[in-house]
Amino acid sequence: MKRNRHPYLFTPGPAPVPPEVLLEMARPVIHHRTPHFAAVLDSVRQQLQPLFGTRQEVILLASSGTGAMEAVVANLLSPDEHAVYVDGGKFGERWGQLIRAHGATAHQVRVEWGRSVRAEQVEDALTANPQAKAVFVQASETSTGALHPIAEIGEVTRRHDVILVVDGITSVGVFEQKMDVWGVDALVTGSQKALMLPPGLAMVALSERALAQASKCRGRRFYFDLLRELKSQRDEHTTAYTPAVSLVFGLHKALELIHAETLPRVFARLLLMAEATRAAAQALGLEILPENPAPGLTAILAPKNIDSGQIVRYMRDELGVWVQGGQDRMKGRLIRIGHMGHLSPFDMLTAVSALEIALGRVGYAFECGAGVAAVQRRISQGI
Repeated sequence: MKRNRHPYLFTPGPAPVPPEVLLEMARPVIHHRTPHFAAVLDSVRQQLQPLFGTRQEVILLASSGTGAMEAVVANLLSPDEHAVYVDGGKFGERWGQLIRAHGATAHQVRVEWGRSVRAEQVEDALTANPQAKAVFVQASETSTGALHPIAEIGEVTRRHDVILVVDGITSVGVFEQKMDVWGVDALVTGSQKALMLPPGLAMVALSERALAQASKCRGRRFYFDLLRELKSQRDEHTTAYTPAVSLVFGLHKALELIHAETLPRVFARLLLMAEATRAAAQALGLEILPENPAPGLTAILAPKNIDSGQIVRYMRDELGVWVQGGQDRMKGRLIRIGHMGHLSPFDMLTAVSALEIALGRVGYAFECGAGVAAVQRRISQGI
C-alpha cells in the first residue's frame, strides 16, 4: 500500500502540533535579551499557571521532560538523603534511577504495571522509612496508561511532612491539575504532549515548601539550578541561559489556542477521545491494560500470541498511522494510542480504522468495522 504523504500521529508523545503554532515557530528568530522576548516569556509563564493548578511561579527549561525530572531531584535531594518513589512503569523506574544518580537513597514502592498505587502503600513506605524527605510519583504513567491518586497521596505526604514531587508530563493540559489544593510541591511537564509543541521545552512549578528545601539542598547542579532560573525569570524577565526561543513563541501561540477553547472543553475533548478509543477496543474484543486509565492515552493489550510490534509497524509503514508499542517488560504486548495534542474526536476514526486493518493483517479474527462503529457511537453522544 502506498504510504501517505504525512504521518497521522497518535503516539503518546510527540503529539500533533497545530499549523498556527508551526507558523509561529517559523518566524525569524529574535534575540532573547530583548523586551519583546521578555514580554512573551512573562505571558507564557502566567498562562501556564491554570494548567498546573497553582499560584506559584512556573519555570521554563530548554530540555526534555526528563531534564525537568532531573532538575527537581538535584534541587530537592541532597546526596545523603532518602526518598520514596512509586515504580509502576518505565517512568516510575526513572525516578529511582535519577534519585540514585544524584547520590540519594531510593526506597521503592513497587506496583504491578497497569495498576495504580494506593495511598496506603505510600503511607507504609514513609512509616518504614521515616528519614525520607520526599515522595516521587507519576500523575499518569505513560508506559502503562495508569492514573495515580495524587490527591490522596498528597494527604499522606502532608501528614508525614515530606515533599511530594509529581511527573505531570502526560497530565498537565490533559485533565485538571490542582497542584496547590492537592499539596503537590513540585510538578513537572514537557512541551511535546498536551501543550501541542515539538519536544524541547520543560516546565517546573515549586511550592513554598519546595523552594525552602531547595535553598538548603546540597545537591550539585549548574544548568538545572531552579532557584537561579526562577530568579532570572521572575525578577529579570529572562532565562538564566539561552532559551529555546522559537519553542517559547510556539508555546505562546499554543496557550492562546488552549485558553480560547477553555480548559474544561479541552479536558472534555481529550476524555471523549479516550472513551471512544476504549469503547473501540472493547468492541474488538481487546483488553485495556490499566485498571484506572488516564485520559492522555489508551494502552491496549495485543491479542494473545500476537506481537504488538507487528501491528504497530504495519500501521506506521503501510498506513502512515503512528502509534506506539510497549516498553521494557510490555514490549510486544501493548499498543498505545495517544489522545493529546492537536487532535479531535473524529481523528480517532482514523486511528481505529488503521488498527482494524492491521489486526486483520496479522490474523486476528473480529467483526470488521466494530471498533469504528463504537467510536462513532461515542462521538454521537457528544461531550
